[in-house]
Amino acid sequence: MCCALNAAIKPETVSDHPAVFDVKRIRDDFPILRQQIHGKPLAYLDNAASAQKPQAVIDAMDEVMTSYYSNIHRGVHKLSELSTRGHDEARVKVRKFLNAPEEKQVVFVRNATEAINLVARTWGDANLKPGDEVLITHMEHHSNIVPWQMACERSGAHLKVVPVLDNGELDLDAFDSLLSPKTKLVCVVHVSNALGTINPVEDIIQRAHNHGALVLVDGAQSTPHMRIDVQAMDCDFFAFSGHKVYGPSGVGVLYGKREHLEAMPPLFGGGDMILSVSIEKTVYNEIPYKFEAGTPDIIGAIGLGAAIDYLESVGFDNIEAYENELLEYGTAKLADIADVKMIGTAPNKAAILNFVLDCAHPHDIGTILDREGIAVRTGHHCTEPLMKRYNVPATARASMSFYNTKDELDRLADGIRKVIRMFQ
Repeated sequence: MCCALNAAIKPETVSDHPAVFDVKRIRDDFPILRQQIHGKPLAYLDNAASAQKPQAVIDAMDEVMTSYYSNIHRGVHKLSELSTRGHDEARVKVRKFLNAPEEKQVVFVRNATEAINLVARTWGDANLKPGDEVLITHMEHHSNIVPWQMACERSGAHLKVVPVLDNGELDLDAFDSLLSPKTKLVCVVHVSNALGTINPVEDIIQRAHNHGALVLVDGAQSTPHMRIDVQAMDCDFFAFSGHKVYGPSGVGVLYGKREHLEAMPPLFGGGDMILSVSIEKTVYNEIPYKFEAGTPDIIGAIGLGAAIDYLESVGFDNIEAYENELLEYGTAKLADIADVKMIGTAPNKAAILNFVLDCAHPHDIGTILDREGIAVRTGHHCTEPLMKRYNVPATARASMSFYNTKDELDRLADGIRKVIRMFQ
């Protein structure tokens, strides 16, 4: 049983992959990519919505369910001991993945959305007062807009918005002008899910801290693509989702500086978030457990740990270099198509191609591409304010991973040309 646990939580090592990046070998690790859609090989270009899972993650989660699943932190029997160990080791892996100072600063949640809402309902409700200001950006995902609208409604604080330039970069001059002693919190996406823009979060954090404001970084789109170091970043909070980093859905992480987490009240009450309970009074557990009421997603956390192992085995230097190569290639392919209008052309981007055609609605684009075996996302991408900023109702988005190929981008370009022929 112990050997099985070790295999589950340490599925691969760096030596499992060659030094030279081999996309064919990488693709062999993802069983879902072997299938055909409508009789054509699957080209999965919807990774910004959710990434596919390597066999190592599937095996790790299967091993939990078939060999040692039990509830954690409660039982004295062997299965509970093994499940607790697997869950605790997953937290250690997340700490290292983020370069957080200690495991206590890693809170398991359902996803980045829940992480942001947790901060809004605990830190926000305890600290925001009438007249205070929360600063977000025009490119935020709804999950980093709506919780702050709600928090401002409850507290009487004001929500202010940093504008976006035409090319998809933040207007940092406007950001500076919006910062004031009233600014209590800045909420900024690290990588835009719609534009691909990589924001200069270290610079933003330093400017905010100079005005006494805390900073929450939405890292849902950055964690799959680049090495994260929350200490070097100096953010106060950082959120990400497991399903974006090749792990399971239903598990995510909130990182917070210790002084903030310790001062924040718990959001949910129940088992495991307490030290003692009496009818008269409850004494809460220490961090992170006071935020983790009830039975957690044990299997999901262990799967997330396996996904982190897998990403480390591939190597972020390899991931960044190869995805940048795909981005350059795909950008050039779409630039050759006169009818394609790109939305988001910032010079510092992640591997996202967001575009519209005058002749076809994005939903029609997505439907026709699907018949070619190509999966892209269409719609407003949970960024309706950003769509209004660019005066479009929706876009088509191709988002790439290190398991995608240039051949798939050739097929994407051919599919777009087919759409244009059909609608013209």
